[in-house]
Amino acid sequence: MRKRPRHQQKQEGRQTRISGGGFIDRLKAYRDLHAHALFSSLGRLISSRFASVMTIVVLAIGISLASGFYILVKNLQQLAGNLESSNQISLFLKDDVSDINAKKFSENLKKNPDVQEVKFISKEQALKEFETYSGFGSAVKALEKNPLPIVVQVIPKNSFDDEAVTQNLFEHFKLVPEVDLAQMDMQWVKRLQSIVEVARRGVQLLSGLLGIGVLFITANTIRLELHNRREEVVIAKLVGATNGFIQRPFLYSGFWLGFFSGVAAWFIVTFTALVLKQPIEKLSGLYDGSFHVVFLDFFETFAMLSISALLGMVGSWIVVHFQLRQLKPE
Repeated sequence: MRKRPRHQQKQEGRQTRISGGGFIDRLKAYRDLHAHALFSSLGRLISSRFASVMTIVVLAIGISLASGFYILVKNLQQLAGNLESSNQISLFLKDDVSDINAKKFSENLKKNPDVQEVKFISKEQALKEFETYSGFGSAVKALEKNPLPIVVQVIPKNSFDDEAVTQNLFEHFKLVPEVDLAQMDMQWVKRLQSIVEVARRGVQLLSGLLGIGVLFITANTIRLELHNRREEVVIAKLVGATNGFIQRPFLYSGFWLGFFSGVAAWFIVTFTALVLKQPIEKLSGLYDGSFHVVFLDFFETFAMLSISALLGMVGSWIVVHFQLRQLKPE
């Protein structure tokens, strides 16, 4: 193979460096154009403070409503999850079953793969609890014999996910020779689960409607800004500016509107949750509960801000795209 002259190799290397430098220059220019559009759109929003604040407040209220209902459902799910421990099967053993046999029976129940937890309550423990919480302590002490049976409380595994397994377990316990009576009351827990599911579907529908509202409000705001800058857009078209170049600052205006609305909505939702936190947890304490109000975590906050900014940009893009197609310089 014929070797190329050295001066030709140097020239090709120089052209390669020049073309590479051209690509880097174009990349830097592209970055500078976007940075200029980003901060210039922010400056325009700041220059018209009153109109921008009014728009952001309206958008923030809509976003905060959707986020607030989401937190409400999230707390209801936590409440339902805590109530799963109340979805237990109470086994009242026969009087002739001794404590030793009852404890062996409890240990055997723990080996059942469908059982999550087993709690043994002896006759003495049951009597003490009855004296403490019933208010008939003096009357109980007058009894010559403890009338309360041994109780074994069984919490099934995944009782909400697979109700058939829990029901089969309950039917099995009713046939055990040591068991005199088996009780399971989970209807009210099922009702709460149904309420949570209805609330979750409602939040999804409400979030969709509010998202459409945010989209239209942002689009209308950008449409007014485009109308006010119509002459500027016409001149830019006359000198050869592309639609992409013209609509770039409007897209970033939509981004800023959505982002600041999301931040304002986060403060609204957090402030509301903080105001309600103390009385809700106090009410939970009165019912011997350990319920704690749940806030938006980091990823949920990031998702809310991202969705808000995205809705702003989408609304801006839609109106600018169609308006620029109709706007032609005369």
